[in-house]
Amino acid sequence: MEYVFRRKVYQKILQWKQANNGKSALLVEGARRIGKSTIVEEFAKREYRSYILIDFNKAAKKVLSLFDDLMDLDYIFIYLQDIYKTTLYPRESVIIFDEVQQCPLARQAIKYLVQDGRYDYIETGSLISIHKNIENITIPSEEDKIEMFPMDYEEFRWAMGDTATIPLQRQQFENRMSMGDDLARMKMRDLRLYMLVGGMPQAVSTYLQTKNLRVVDAAKRKIIELYMEDFRKLDKNGKIGRLFKAIPSMLARNVSRFHPTSVLKGIPSEKMEDMLIAMDESKAVNFCYHVSDPQVGLPLSEDRSRYKLYVGDTGLMVTLAFWDKQFAENELYSKLLADKLPANLGYVYENLVAQMLRAAGNTLYYHTWPKDEKHNYEIDFLLSRGVKICPIEVKSSSHKSHASLDAFCKKYSSRVGNRYLVYTKDLRKDGETLLVPVYMTGLL
Repeated sequence: MEYVFRRKVYQKILQWKQANNGKSALLVEGARRIGKSTIVEEFAKREYRSYILIDFNKAAKKVLSLFDDLMDLDYIFIYLQDIYKTTLYPRESVIIFDEVQQCPLARQAIKYLVQDGRYDYIETGSLISIHKNIENITIPSEEDKIEMFPMDYEEFRWAMGDTATIPLQRQQFENRMSMGDDLARMKMRDLRLYMLVGGMPQAVSTYLQTKNLRVVDAAKRKIIELYMEDFRKLDKNGKIGRLFKAIPSMLARNVSRFHPTSVLKGIPSEKMEDMLIAMDESKAVNFCYHVSDPQVGLPLSEDRSRYKLYVGDTGLMVTLAFWDKQFAENELYSKLLADKLPANLGYVYENLVAQMLRAAGNTLYYHTWPKDEKHNYEIDFLLSRGVKICPIEVKSSSHKSHASLDAFCKKYSSRVGNRYLVYTKDLRKDGETLLVPVYMTGLL
């Protein structure tokens, strides 16, 4: 059974269609296997009289060659209608360029296709290949972009048949209402399932069909293997893949930055930077950059040489953390299900918070500064809100201590707005600090 999940990006695509009326194409960009093609085709079915989907991964050579010469657009449109057995209607039809990175000339042609004005155009593609294949083409200025992520927690709850939980949590958060730790435990149990399954539609579909986490784990391994194949296209020696696989162990060490040279030794700095850029553009990871002077304009003091790396989907990270072991040996599954996650596996929550903040549209930043000669304070995440910054400290337990938050708010008192401790219990206040259950992270 193939599921078509409700996705928030649908409304963004609809807004583009209504606002642009054919004056630009739309590129939906994001990581592999997050559901780009599925949601775009579903949108085409619902919002247009007809559509043609050209999957450039398997399109015939004749279709690919259509974009070598754009002098006769009438011929191109007649040929496409004939080969795809679909009638196109001016201003009522859309042509989808799926996996457009496989045909760079089709992306370049967008400029002239949009100018022609007869149809709408939506492109999808994985960034790891899009950026690799644009060196010799002109990127169309008539192209809008939407970034898409794995299913966020609300979309996951929708997939589980639950449309009530997140609106109720939003009301609770806005009104600063405590509902009690018993209810919070129930909500944390729901969240832990999301942590284990993740937000990749294939993994979610597998869970709905089987309710078997072993089978879900196998589905996630196939997705990770696809990522490894993509990385090998850029680096045949597998070095980018080794950096990707090192993320869980680096987080587990609780270091203040990702150290690529501890994973790959003797790599020239320029080559290392190229590999890190490839990882960033793949959207398989989330970069979190250090800021040296926290202020509202966080990018002004970001240090791109100091960063943390998180896996873009926490469900994939759970599988990646025990990549070389059998499912039965993956203690994350059993520990999380039993709510007995030991401190040395608390990085799973940190990865989840990073994912939830990114899905909500935030860029990730963090800050460290000396506590004494041997220790540092660290704020896990910083958000810019209005004219203030909001520091976030993440706890993988019910502990309410927040020494780093207190020290940060004292040091930068004039710049601080709301301050948050994200943890595993109910919403409540502790002085000026709001203690926020992890499942509300997307509301910050």
